[in-house]
Amino acid sequence: MYLIVVAIGIYLLGGVASFLSGSSRRAAMAFGVGAAVLGAAAAAIPAGMALAGGSVEPIRWAWNMPLGSFSLAMDGLSALFVLPIVVLPALAAIYGSAYLDRAKSHGRSWLCFNLLAASMVLLVVARNGLLFLVAWEVMSLSSFFLVTSENEKESVRQAGWTYLIAMHLGTAFLLVMFLLLGRENNSLDFENFTAAGMPSVLFLLAVIGFGTKAGFLPLHVWLPEAHPAAPSHVSAVMSGVMIKTGIYGLVRTLTFLGPPLEWWGWVLIGVGVTSGILGVLLALSQSDLKRLLAYSSVENIGIITLSLGVGLVGLARGNMTVAVLGFAGGLLHVVNHALFKGLLFLGAGAVLHATGTREIDRLGGLIKKMPWTAATFLIASVAIAGLPPLNGFISELLIFVGSLKGMVALGSWGPAALLAAIGCLALIGGLAAACFAKAGGVVFLGEPRTEQAAKAHEVPSAMLIPMIALALACILIGLLAPLVLPWLSEAVAVAAGLPVETAHAELSGTTGLANGMAWAGGAVVVILGGLLLLRRRLLAGRKVETAGTWDCGYVAPTARMQYTASSFAEPLTEVFQMFLRTRREAQLPTGLFPREASLVTHTPDLFGESVFRPAFQGVKWLMGRLQWLQHGRLQLYVLYIVLALLILLAWKLG
Repeated sequence: MYLIVVAIGIYLLGGVASFLSGSSRRAAMAFGVGAAVLGAAAAAIPAGMALAGGSVEPIRWAWNMPLGSFSLAMDGLSALFVLPIVVLPALAAIYGSAYLDRAKSHGRSWLCFNLLAASMVLLVVARNGLLFLVAWEVMSLSSFFLVTSENEKESVRQAGWTYLIAMHLGTAFLLVMFLLLGRENNSLDFENFTAAGMPSVLFLLAVIGFGTKAGFLPLHVWLPEAHPAAPSHVSAVMSGVMIKTGIYGLVRTLTFLGPPLEWWGWVLIGVGVTSGILGVLLALSQSDLKRLLAYSSVENIGIITLSLGVGLVGLARGNMTVAVLGFAGGLLHVVNHALFKGLLFLGAGAVLHATGTREIDRLGGLIKKMPWTAATFLIASVAIAGLPPLNGFISELLIFVGSLKGMVALGSWGPAALLAAIGCLALIGGLAAACFAKAGGVVFLGEPRTEQAAKAHEVPSAMLIPMIALALACILIGLLAPLVLPWLSEAVAVAAGLPVETAHAELSGTTGLANGMAWAGGAVVVILGGLLLLRRRLLAGRKVETAGTWDCGYVAPTARMQYTASSFAEPLTEVFQMFLRTRREAQLPTGLFPREASLVTHTPDLFGESVFRPAFQGVKWLMGRLQWLQHGRLQLYVLYIVLALLILLAWKLG
């Protein structure tokens, strides 16, 4: 565990040194990037040891805070989250060294970036409630300052405040949860926590508090605002790993609550299905590339939550196979999503860096200008759609298998409910494939729609190398699934409260299927590679020319004839119009020879517009009515404090 402390120290020292570098951009970048890479290397060692079944000595230091000690520990669950938490920021930092505007000094940005990484590592190894909340708050504040990096823009400031308010509303529920646990157990150390007589209350507080960070629908409203506002390498870290701290917190809390009640699992399955379907539908209807990716994160959090729900139902029914496969699928998808969603945000940042726009309908034809970016974005798109032979397919396959086994083993109405969940997961996968066919096709294929796209160029190698590394990881996890699955045993055992041997045995039962998929995936790769080599050999020494296609007799096509993002998605979004409520503004052609015609669509977030905006406007109105209390007289302010203390004293004595 001392290496974890060293890693946190490296992050903090590097961030402070970067901030103190003043106007020297080169020094700030060197300290910031160096700390992110070195901190990741130090933290990855104990995490790898814990996943391999080794023992990592915990740390417990006395401190002056009440109800417990400064406690750090590394088990399989913490280790599984630590690895993506340190690897993705390290790659994003390398990417950011070329992505950030060279005309500015970014000392503050690198300070906050490394604070974010350090706080996430501390969060998942903390074993004391107060220490956990401190790390949680540092994570929220550092990411807030990163989101508002370009605070000269009104939209960025608005996104930052939305994010900050949402985070602290979620924290309020977590504070109540830890206060109840501390009062019940007279300690805030995790090892002393028991749920006693209120496990369901604590479960619901955890779902709301951690779900706000994770982006459970309808608590997701901050996510599509903050991710597009942040720099792309920060968006990759926030979407790839930061929102997963909400999943970690929820799973860790489940370990305190004792044997789960079955309805907890059905609640998580319901939340997962709702977040998955509506998240991907909202993603499908977006024309801003980063906003599309943000809503896609809601979808994938839904898949993870659905899988955890399947695991809880299996535990409650005493079926260890269903429990292990449910938790294994969800936890593996945590890692997989960090890889392909981080890659997608870095790819979107490369497009923005090369063209200056995130609007999908202003792009096109970039595969010719940015072949490496296009290739890595395609790999991430296939992975996030859950298609073989990449990593997203493996984690979703575990969820399908666990749910199918649950249908066979569970009695009562469980099979029908799990069948519905399987159908919803299949629907999510199909919609995700359509969503990323739209994103990849409209952005990279066809002809440039604007001069910005026509003048695009490939990004520097410092941006390409992290994208290629993440793309290779997506491929390798998919092809080497039989070797990857056993590494989940330690984490699944902690999450499900089972012996490691049981988790390992249940996962071993899937190795035959994983072997078959790995061989099939490897065969696909070999065949594609062989075809490419054959094509190169056949064309060697021959003159290769390009010419326009027949185009139905029309030889002067324009970019206006191509599908737009909205027109590509319309057949699907029209089916789900009752959920999306897409607004259309059309200027129809008139006359025999019309000169102008246009169609603009906008899909609002109904939860933001119909639920949260009216609620906050009501709070604003109420605060306005109470403004008479804020009159500027210090004596009365002191009186308010005294009255509050007297009320608290009377309540305590009573």
